[in-house]
Amino acid sequence: MLCIAFFCALLFGACNYNNKDDGNYSKQFNAIYDTINNYHQLTKRQLVGTRYLDSAFKRLKNPFVNDRFRFYSFHFVYERKVAHNSKKALAYADSMLAMAKQSVTRRQYQVNYAEANFALGDAYFDLSQFSNAYKCFYQGYYIGKRLISNQILAEYTYRMGMVMFKQAHYLDAANFFKLSYSQSRAYKDDFRAFYQRQELLDNIGESYKNAGKADSASVYFKKTLEYIDSNNARFNNLAGMLETARGVVYGNQGDMALITGNYTLAEQMLKSSIAINFKKGNDNKDAQLTEIKLARLYLKLNRQKDLYLLLKNLRTQLDSLPNNDAEAGWNYLMSKYSQQNNDNTAALTYLKKYSAQKDSLVKLANSLKRTDVTTQQANYDKQSEIDSLKNNNKRQLIFIYIAVLLSVMAVIIIFLIFRNMKQSKRDMLAIKTLNEQINYQKENLVHTLNELHRGSREKDRILRTVAHDLRNPLGGIASLSAVMVTEDYTPDQLEMLSLIKDTSYNSLDLINEILEATNSAAAPIKKEWVDINALTTNSVELLRFKAAEKHQSIKLHMPENPAQVFISREKIWRVISNLVTNAIKFSYDGGSITVGLKNHEGGVEITVNDNGIGIPDKLKQQVFNMFTDAKRIGTAGEKSFGLGLSICQQIIEKHNGKIWLQSNPTDGTTFYVFLPFEAPAV
Repeated sequence: MLCIAFFCALLFGACNYNNKDDGNYSKQFNAIYDTINNYHQLTKRQLVGTRYLDSAFKRLKNPFVNDRFRFYSFHFVYERKVAHNSKKALAYADSMLAMAKQSVTRRQYQVNYAEANFALGDAYFDLSQFSNAYKCFYQGYYIGKRLISNQILAEYTYRMGMVMFKQAHYLDAANFFKLSYSQSRAYKDDFRAFYQRQELLDNIGESYKNAGKADSASVYFKKTLEYIDSNNARFNNLAGMLETARGVVYGNQGDMALITGNYTLAEQMLKSSIAINFKKGNDNKDAQLTEIKLARLYLKLNRQKDLYLLLKNLRTQLDSLPNNDAEAGWNYLMSKYSQQNNDNTAALTYLKKYSAQKDSLVKLANSLKRTDVTTQQANYDKQSEIDSLKNNNKRQLIFIYIAVLLSVMAVIIIFLIFRNMKQSKRDMLAIKTLNEQINYQKENLVHTLNELHRGSREKDRILRTVAHDLRNPLGGIASLSAVMVTEDYTPDQLEMLSLIKDTSYNSLDLINEILEATNSAAAPIKKEWVDINALTTNSVELLRFKAAEKHQSIKLHMPENPAQVFISREKIWRVISNLVTNAIKFSYDGGSITVGLKNHEGGVEITVNDNGIGIPDKLKQQVFNMFTDAKRIGTAGEKSFGLGLSICQQIIEKHNGKIWLQSNPTDGTTFYVFLPFEAPAV
């Protein structure tokens, strides 16, 4: 029965009027809010919490609108749910509405206005002022449905469904119950949520039943029972409540069978419902109403004996548990029974009682139907349309003002444009002249750049030719001087020969550096897959003897898994050798050099670290330049030409890698080389 379902919804589904997310509160009220909310969640502590609220609120200085709104909301909940004083609850709901109208933003107004109307609707409903209650429910729902959580809205779409059902708009009622069922997914998944959801399914079925859609009704009654059965294991400690819910559905199924003429099934289902709901603690009033249905079946089948025994038993029940709806039905059936047994006096007596009770029920039903919610909705929509038109008129007036202002501005702009047109023509001529000059200068620059490129290539060619031609005679001089140093000469002669030898070898080194620099810049390089671990190890091992001359040690840190890199073996070997040679050159006697290799996701990183003289900050940006002024003498007087790091940078850039350094005079220098894993071009 819908009346039972509505009672259960009110019992389990008390709406949360104290939703902290509804607005912003003052910092002082936030602390009050949390405290009072804790009090309201404790049994028999709500009165203490309400007294604390009154005391704390008096000490607030300049409370916000939402502070006052929530103050009245807490009192409303206390008076309605704890004190059960509906008139006081109504007064506090009115105060909530008054505060909602003082909201400072549109959203705050809409949220508070909706909540205040929900509170008013519940207060009016408790006072049996259904017309006012329905109006408030409607206004609250349609104002707040886009802003308030589904957990709260589900309760009010349920109430709107009840309104439609009471006013015999059964299909509309079914739609509201379906909407409430969908919104109830926002509930915490507990017994309360389950119980209300099964009620909603049953209510949808009963709405379809009363609308004459028997097939749809049967489907939803079946869904209700399946939903209850699927939750047996979860709520086996509340088996009595589950049985009561089944009893209600059995009664509705029996009523459906009665309507469709399946009297055998109707009697079976009605008796099952009665047997369940007459148990202690179950819904006895629903059982009484179901007995009235069963009695009507006996009357229809002319089973007078069964009818009399059922009515006699029901009379005893009604004397101990009054039920106005069942009382009216009992008098009507007793009138029919007496009439069939030719006891017209008794039949008339029962009929008069039935008529009086029926008039009372009709009067109550009329009070429910006095205000048609569909009419309210149409009126409210019309009022909203009127308000919207008023707002549109205001906006149109603003647009007119803006249009006039824009027109005046347009006239001024046109005047300014016309005045500036002549000046613009003169400016355009000047710009055209400047553009011609710029284009002429651009052509000259392009020509000059091309000449520079040709000159650079010619310079490299001459440099390679000169270096190549000088290398052979200088090599001969170096070899001869090296042989002559071993012969017997005077000390002065040996000193001169050593000077010739050293100068020759230094010149050869410079020539080799120049050739390497020009070749690295111009010639393409041939790449192949190379084991970078092996290449690095080989480079370091060849230089250990050179490091030993200065009593230096070289430490090598290799990863366990060798990486294959697509590089030029000779070029990268030269880079590593140059970096290690520089570390030896600029490290002190007895120093330590560390060469490391790390595998990264996109490539490998080679590091060469020394604890030598370091590189001053002012020279760090110059060391990679060719023929740089940043060249310095090594710690043992070694000569530096300033080409090695430039060559390294050219080689690394041709491998799409990076080379950089970190250095300071106290900790020495670390060079970093990153080589990417690159596949050969197809």
